[in-house]
Amino acid sequence: MAETKPTFTREFRLALLDRLLAERILLLDGAMGTMIQAYTLEEVDYRGERFAHHPSDLKGNNDLLSITRPDIISAVHGAYLEAGCDILETNTFNSSSISQADYRLEHLAYELNKVGAALARKAADRFETNDGAARFVAGVLGPTNRTASISPDVNNPGYRNIRFEELVSAYLEAVRGLIEGGVDLLLVETIFDTLNAKAALFAIDQHFEERGFRLPIMISGTITDQSGRTLTGQTTEAFWNSVSHAGPLCIGLNCALGAKDLRPYVAELSRISNTYVSVHPNAGLPNEFGQYEDTPEYMAELIAEFAASGFLNIVGGCCGTTPDHIQAIAQAVRRMRPRKPPEIPRHCRLSGLEPLTISTESNFVNVGERTNVTGSPKFASLVRDGRLEEALEVAKQQVDNGAQIIDVNFDEGMLDSEALMSEFLHLIGSEPDISRVPIMIDSSKWSVLETGLRCIQGKGVVNSISLKEGEQKFIEQARLIRRYGAAVIVMAFDERGQADTIERKFAICKRCYEILTKQAGFPPEDIIFDPNILTVATGIKEHNDYALAYFEAAREIKHHLPMHW
Repeated sequence: MAETKPTFTREFRLALLDRLLAERILLLDGAMGTMIQAYTLEEVDYRGERFAHHPSDLKGNNDLLSITRPDIISAVHGAYLEAGCDILETNTFNSSSISQADYRLEHLAYELNKVGAALARKAADRFETNDGAARFVAGVLGPTNRTASISPDVNNPGYRNIRFEELVSAYLEAVRGLIEGGVDLLLVETIFDTLNAKAALFAIDQHFEERGFRLPIMISGTITDQSGRTLTGQTTEAFWNSVSHAGPLCIGLNCALGAKDLRPYVAELSRISNTYVSVHPNAGLPNEFGQYEDTPEYMAELIAEFAASGFLNIVGGCCGTTPDHIQAIAQAVRRMRPRKPPEIPRHCRLSGLEPLTISTESNFVNVGERTNVTGSPKFASLVRDGRLEEALEVAKQQVDNGAQIIDVNFDEGMLDSEALMSEFLHLIGSEPDISRVPIMIDSSKWSVLETGLRCIQGKGVVNSISLKEGEQKFIEQARLIRRYGAAVIVMAFDERGQADTIERKFAICKRCYEILTKQAGFPPEDIIFDPNILTVATGIKEHNDYALAYFEAAREIKHHLPMHW
């Protein structure tokens, strides 16, 4: 049989995508697992000849079917394309080395992603050739079977069975395979732990920088129950604040709930996000037999109301959905206008488990500084004695007393600052009463700041960076902070030292602002300046103007270096 030749190049499809999203609601496909179950496959199907003697059971490893039964995966793709989907997902949900380790197949991660992408691309090309309409392939990056934000040991809340760096490494391998296999977009989906997702987004951005080109990113979180939060405790808005730095093509929700129960959270995303919105719900909640009961007609009726309410740009199905569901949804939204992303005011939007907005009208933000070894003798004593769980009470007291952000600092010569930062932030993550507010990671050492950034699922603040080591180091650190998804405090400090006069304070801050916004890709609303108040009321004549210089410099900064353009 002759090889199917693509009708369009990836470059052409990507140029077309934005136009299509403005014109109509695009259709994502439905569940892969549901369709595979219908084939009632046995162990031999998963093994094929290549893995006939593999030492571990392989039944249930659906991603492996891309290698051992590509005919089945291609048939599923074809069924969804026949049903009318515009965007085809790759069969790579569990194709990371982390997830494949359960089957002792972690070495196959790159191949699984590349082959999975190639199969989807070939199916999409065939339909493009037949009818001349573009079809897009989304490379799926699943959440893995580990969580970086929660301890798997109830007796050890600070323990983690996966590190951020391990997740980044696994996602880099997967991203490379997907892109080389021919995907048009990358879809980070079924996000139950935002820190895992931030690792995926970090890997994607790193790979884009290394390759010198970018693809659109779709991000889809999972609200796990009626509480309206992810498994790791974030609200919908806090989740959006945590991942918006990636500049996704769309933000959405999928899995766990059916369309009926997802509605309020899709509505919220539609209200708060300035990008496109997607949803691919389950076919309801599973019954006692594990079956999903929402019919295509019922699900289509619910989705039609979403569209009529102006919530949607992309819609598909998750667990329990079939080509019949996608076809019914396609018919229901065919004549519906897509959502037009709104203009959202640009403010500094942070998050812990809950969101915090610092607007241009905000006169005061209460930062709790007692979780700082230089700011609280009690906290410092508990830390030195290794009583970190007791030190959590200091953090809780700050939040209970109104702290909107808590500052965490372990900079002391006799302390292992990196290890303490990691352990303490993990402990904070286990306490919702504390972790509901954003974290300010405070250190004079870059290694400690980066350690902290790898531990928080929300959008925090780095305190701080400056020009004291020169522009190149400043830009490198700023770009990494942005990749980690944090805001930044910038000190009025340059290669000549700490600023003391009004003129020097403003000049350094202006220079930093220009570098950050024009060279490091930093949004102005996520830049917080510290003009350094230095010493006050010492009785030394040279210090008499220090407080006044601080206030006047702050006035100049607010006037000339706005939070948004």
